[in-house]
Amino acid sequence: MNYQKEWDVIIVGAGPGGSKCARACAEKGMSTLVIDRKQQVGPPKRCGEGLSKRWVELSGIEPTPRWAVQYIDGAILISPTGKKVVVANSKTTGYVIERSQFEKLLAEKAIEAGAKYMLKTQATGLLKDGDTVTGVKVLCDGKEKEYKAKIVIAADGVDSLVARYAGLQTTLPLTECDSGYQYEMAGVPLLDQQKMELYFGKDVAPRGYVWVFPKGDGVANVGIGVMGSDITTAKYYLDKWIDAHADRFKNASMTEINAGVIPVTAPVKKFYANGIMVIGDAARMVNPIHGGGMGATMEAGLMAADTAKEAVDAGDVSEAMLKKYQDKWQEVRGKEFAKILQVRKFFEKLTDKQMEIIAEAVDPQIMIDLGHGQGLGTVIKTLVAKSPDAAKFAMSFLTGE
Repeated sequence: MNYQKEWDVIIVGAGPGGSKCARACAEKGMSTLVIDRKQQVGPPKRCGEGLSKRWVELSGIEPTPRWAVQYIDGAILISPTGKKVVVANSKTTGYVIERSQFEKLLAEKAIEAGAKYMLKTQATGLLKDGDTVTGVKVLCDGKEKEYKAKIVIAADGVDSLVARYAGLQTTLPLTECDSGYQYEMAGVPLLDQQKMELYFGKDVAPRGYVWVFPKGDGVANVGIGVMGSDITTAKYYLDKWIDAHADRFKNASMTEINAGVIPVTAPVKKFYANGIMVIGDAARMVNPIHGGGMGATMEAGLMAADTAKEAVDAGDVSEAMLKKYQDKWQEVRGKEFAKILQVRKFFEKLTDKQMEIIAEAVDPQIMIDLGHGQGLGTVIKTLVAKSPDAAKFAMSFLTGE
């Protein structure tokens, strides 16, 4: 297939953020090209596939059995000793999805709006005029090609090369990322078909958790996220946990294996440079508590599309113009993410005993709020009252010291 050589917007990466951004750009009347190194939109997936109701609504796609495979109305949190805390309110509703189909549908909607896609195409560099990005260099079908763009948007994941080509600092220390490993399994008995299961404990998953996400008819994603700097692999911890629950999994077996790196830290300091913006995992837009990023990535894609439209219409793709995108993201999501990161840092310092105290004494609704960066003060005061030995480090989070 032949593609025009000049575009208003070129997006590198056809994940949820890239395709949502592409649809918005095309709907705004901008010529839009999406390139992706994979030969198929969707696979391989690198997540547990949970998507809350608010992000489903933001996607602009009606839930259908094609991709929204299991409705979820809450979660069951399991402490190190096995205490179960059920959390359920409007914030916990959503779906476990088939992400490969979800991403394909997002791409289909972008194409219907006018965007074009090039697959099996690797971005190998950027075109520049001085310090302004003016397009991308790619390798497609064994041939080197160049495509010009007024604006390039990097949506190429946690290991983004495009952002680095632009000179943006995206280095991710091992201490600030988690390693994820997951089996999709059949024959899994579930505690509740409509609730996610999350298992915590230092020996279970250092700094992370084990999840069991229902996908209907005895099928579930059984996965784990652990501290990336841990010398023991995520696979080891997951297999160990499954073996410890041998009775439950005796008739289960895997049908798919997924693995990946999850940034659980602050977003990169700068989302833009002259002629380029960065969205999604490439900018570390991932909830530091649960590691989910699809929703925030799509939201950022819409914000980037708004700024791209303004910049293209004004004929101004300078940093000063594109900074409006980051300012908007900071206003809408940045402060929340900063608070969530504080919650993550607090919980990773807890002992299993202290986690048990919290599970026993804290209102389950507060546990939901923590995932949104709220309620940490209440948790800290409860812990200090019942565990004086935790006072020094706990109070430091309230005082900011």
